[in-house]
Amino acid sequence: MRKLAVLALASLLSLPALAHEYTAGALKIGHPWSRAMPATSPTAGVFMTINNTGKDADKLISATSPQAGKIEMHTHVNDNGVMRMREVAGGIAVPAGEATKLAPGGLHVMLFDIKQQAKVGDKFPLVLKFEKAGEVKVDVKVEDGAPAAHAH
Repeated sequence: MRKLAVLALASLLSLPALAHEYTAGALKIGHPWSRAMPATSPTAGVFMTINNTGKDADKLISATSPQAGKIEMHTHVNDNGVMRMREVAGGIAVPAGEATKLAPGGLHVMLFDIKQQAKVGDKFPLVLKFEKAGEVKVDVKVEDGAPAAHAH
């Protein structure tokens, strides 16, 4: 019984460390993260899950960060058997009552002209601008590959 109580307490104490969520209106932005950036990389991707708990669709239309000179919304497309990144014209749709996942190999926020290479454990600010929910500042955690909680 004592072991169970200790495990329960340990899991409760670790929840704040795992919690990494933000709210903008009806949108819940979960775990914004980026991979560690190689020393020579001028770009980086940012990934997260955006859950729209509302009745109206929204759209991620832009983002800003002191970490980058330019930011675009991107996806990967198959171009005659070759996967290529492309800008998502008009932004990333966030349908009502659904979750939109930004993940490696799919939709993501693309940072260009990186100002400082981020290492595992670093964080940097990112302001997301939504068509209806407005702006929300998030902290992007830099991790080594996909976060364990999101690995498949």
